[in-house]
Amino acid sequence: MQSNHPVEVAPSILAADFSALGDAIRAVERAGVKLIHVDVMDGHFVPNISIGVPVVESLRKATRLLLDVHLMIENPEQYVGAFAEAGANMITAHQEATPHLNRVVHQIREHGCRAGVAINPATPVSTLTDILPDVDHVLVMSVNPGFGGQHFLPIANEKIAQLREMRSRYTCNFRIEVDGGIAPDTVPQVVRAGAQILVAGTSVFHTPDAAAAVLEMQRLAADAILERV
Repeated sequence: MQSNHPVEVAPSILAADFSALGDAIRAVERAGVKLIHVDVMDGHFVPNISIGVPVVESLRKATRLLLDVHLMIENPEQYVGAFAEAGANMITAHQEATPHLNRVVHQIREHGCRAGVAINPATPVSTLTDILPDVDHVLVMSVNPGFGGQHFLPIANEKIAQLREMRSRYTCNFRIEVDGGIAPDTVPQVVRAGAQILVAGTSVFHTPDAAAAVLEMQRLAADAILERV
């Protein structure tokens, strides 16, 4: 994925004003973002219901930005095709949501999307060993999924660092994404650990100037890269 920034900030529309999604997207476009993060929740895998295929279709009409669709749903294999056809560029399924993770990853690829796998805070990184060579990105949840605006769980930093080491050990090429509690005070630590895609919702859209919020996090990320060990 090409970008002017070594670390991407991916604004999460879960925190945006749903009555003015077009305005919200245009605001972050001004900051030069390349990704929009789209949380899909079914009320079963997580205790909340969010958006579905029609909203992704509308987003696709409203922007050329890459749509990073995060499926927080049971049986994701039943819905991959619909979200791909709706305009998703990246689709992420949870390790905990299906016994057929390898099948889901290949299904995502067959639909022409970048394939990712996500893990919840209680799930060990070691459960992903076999799938890592097949994915384009791994999403580390740094809150328990289901609601925006939660506090960051520091255990995520350890998982990010472990994934970075595993990527080198197994000669893989996946990117490391982190989602939950990402804000100016947590950006430096996750970037130092090795995160490359930072999903940020409340800290972007619940501010007076979403573009300025993104630019500030990009600046903090650029500084933190220099401190990586």
